[in-house]
Amino acid sequence: MALLDRVSTARRTPGTPREEQPARPGRPGRTRRTRSLMARHERRERRWGHDGGPGAEPPRASRSLLVALLLASATVTTLDLATGEDSPLDPVRGVLADTMGPAQSAATAVVRPFTAIGGWFESNGSLRDEVAALEAENSALRSELNTSAYDRNRLAEYDGLTSVAADLGYSLVPSRVVGVGPAQSFSSTVTIDAGTDAGVQPDMTVVNNDGLVGRVLSAGRSTATVLLLVDPEATVGARVGDSMEMGFLSGRGVIGDEGRLDLELVDDSSVPARADSVVTWGSDGGAPYLAGIPVGRVTKVYSSLRETAQRAVIDPYVDFGALDLVGVVVPTGTRSDRGIIGADGEIAGGER
Repeated sequence: MALLDRVSTARRTPGTPREEQPARPGRPGRTRRTRSLMARHERRERRWGHDGGPGAEPPRASRSLLVALLLASATVTTLDLATGEDSPLDPVRGVLADTMGPAQSAATAVVRPFTAIGGWFESNGSLRDEVAALEAENSALRSELNTSAYDRNRLAEYDGLTSVAADLGYSLVPSRVVGVGPAQSFSSTVTIDAGTDAGVQPDMTVVNNDGLVGRVLSAGRSTATVLLLVDPEATVGARVGDSMEMGFLSGRGVIGDEGRLDLELVDDSSVPARADSVVTWGSDGGAPYLAGIPVGRVTKVYSSLRETAQRAVIDPYVDFGALDLVGVVVPTGTRSDRGIIGADGEIAGGER
């Protein structure tokens, strides 16, 4: 046995442990496997935290640490509650606030868009409803603003018609002009929205708040055709100014600013003055034209050598290019499907 030990010792390199001896020729890798097994065993022991084997009991250091932490927390809490406002933990709180505050703010900023999604949908729907309501209100206000001038003009025309009815002493059927154009071979006519159901008949005088408009040519149940004063076929007896000189008016067939009337006086020696007013002479029985209705004013006077008569150019009071509300003169007590402006200027309900 001693001889074998010496031989074994002689074969090992002096100062080298047995495990680290180079592998014998013919048995490579034995030392390497030994090292691998030892390293694995050491790692397993470190993982278990003790030097025992797999069956050894684990240490109880973690339980002790947990108990110590709980006791420390209870102690700190008791101390903080007992000291009140002057707590020794205030500096610690300040440090934690300075340290954790920016982090909390950043986290809140990151999370806020996600937490606010529900509120965003709710508020967005409410805003859409408010915007829709405001747009509808603005549209109504714009429409009211756009039509305010029109409504003011129409109200002024209604007021004018009541004054005309009171001045003439006749009742008027108010109606609107709904069409302009030739009718029944006449070139200067308009259509109104009042007919026989409203008490309108042919050869009735038509006026507005400025003066004479024309006469009714024909009437249906709900509409009527009016021949305008400016039509060349319209001939109206007229009187000039305070002299009451008589003449005959005829139109030129022009509607608008250039529309003029020609007045031929009966007495060729009478010379009207510029700016003299001209009113209707009146027809027999008041049809088709009533007497005393304003027509226009004299703008020019000239003599006709061929006919040896005085002629005058009349600028009509009525703007025939902007006709809207007119009144048809009807006898008192006329039955109508609409309100009638009485001779006293009051509006009375229509009779059926």
